[in-house]
Amino acid sequence: MREYPYAFHVALDGNGLNGLEGRAGVCLFRYDPVTGDHSYKVSYFHGASGGHAPSVDPSRRVGFLGNTGQHLLFYDLATLEEVDRVSTLRFEVPDTTIKGSTHLVWLDDTQFVTAIGEHLWRFDVNRLTKAEVVAPHGLKVPHAMKRTASGRYIVYGGMDHPSRGEAREVGILDTVSGEVRTLTLPTTCWHVVCHPVLDVFYAVSFRVHPADRSDYAHWGMAWLRQYAFEIDAEQGQVLRHWVADRDVPAHINSDVTISDTELIFCTGGSHTVVLVDLETMTHHRLVDEHPGSLESWAYPRQSLNTLAESFMRANVVSNANLFAESFRVSRGSLIDGIYACQLSADQTLLFTANRGQNHISVYDYPSLELRDRIVMPELGEIDAGLSDWSDPRLGFHHSYLVSPDTPESPDSRDGPDSTSHPQRTAQAGEL
Repeated sequence: MREYPYAFHVALDGNGLNGLEGRAGVCLFRYDPVTGDHSYKVSYFHGASGGHAPSVDPSRRVGFLGNTGQHLLFYDLATLEEVDRVSTLRFEVPDTTIKGSTHLVWLDDTQFVTAIGEHLWRFDVNRLTKAEVVAPHGLKVPHAMKRTASGRYIVYGGMDHPSRGEAREVGILDTVSGEVRTLTLPTTCWHVVCHPVLDVFYAVSFRVHPADRSDYAHWGMAWLRQYAFEIDAEQGQVLRHWVADRDVPAHINSDVTISDTELIFCTGGSHTVVLVDLETMTHHRLVDEHPGSLESWAYPRQSLNTLAESFMRANVVSNANLFAESFRVSRGSLIDGIYACQLSADQTLLFTANRGQNHISVYDYPSLELRDRIVMPELGEIDAGLSDWSDPRLGFHHSYLVSPDTPESPDSRDGPDSTSHPQRTAQAGEL
């Protein structure tokens, strides 16, 4: 098998509008920036659901597919064949089916921490049926998890709860003292990323409106201003924040990564990658993959499926605001946008995966010039049981980029982000 310098792992949740309820799979995209050669492989796992965020262990032996279906699922990095899975229901039963182990943080080559039910748990990949409770996580629905630069703090965002309401909180675990701190914020923040060298992290707002003003299981995209908060993990304090008025296309984010100079996150709602200047946290620039309002009808099966599933989520009459705001957020498009973005370890390439248009793009960084764009196969080519009119999207979601071995990269200690070498091993007295 040919060797490629880069391996872009993208979680797949199938062709539905609600990625928390769909399939569970992985797309492995290999790429050589010198020649432009590439290859890809797609695999879905039976009996699993809600594929959400992949992660690769520090020694690059096994991949993890975070999901909302209450499984810990691991796969072979080369073949994408399943190597192990365990039901998390044997440890703790959640109070809602969207509460799953969607993300994890590696402590060393085999040990990791993830959320199950109301607690953070520590596992070893060599004995998945044995686990230890670390601490109550303190959030309604914990989500993205990362480890700060020193390795001392595990930080995590939180989702709104279907019945307990809006979250507006992030969590901080001190791995030395075992203390968990909950920090209240003005907005819900699903996703976080850590500063390259400081025990500082960034939480990016994820703003929605609940169906019938109360049902956060069936939410719609809110056309409201967006935030990015810079937070000191040791002090549990917001240091600075960036705020964009509602006209800035920065709505409904997914992957968050970081360079030496910019906070970088992609938006599934607005079809962009937003890059915020870290020095000032006042300026930003955009990569825009919006197909255009009329051009989006070049994807008729995707657009019609979006309309159909939108009507299933909420009553049109009593929830007209959800439909109107979602249409405004997407700038008239009936398909979704970029769900995956990762920066290479040497900060020269930015990889993205566009869910609605079903393509993977590679940009030069920091110029943001498009280097390559590869249209991926339709779901019907993988699942022959689908009809010719079925939605063809593979269902791109979060991603993880394995880069060539280089000096330490900003994301090497984070969760589902780029990595260039093994993470720091937990020291004595820690978890």
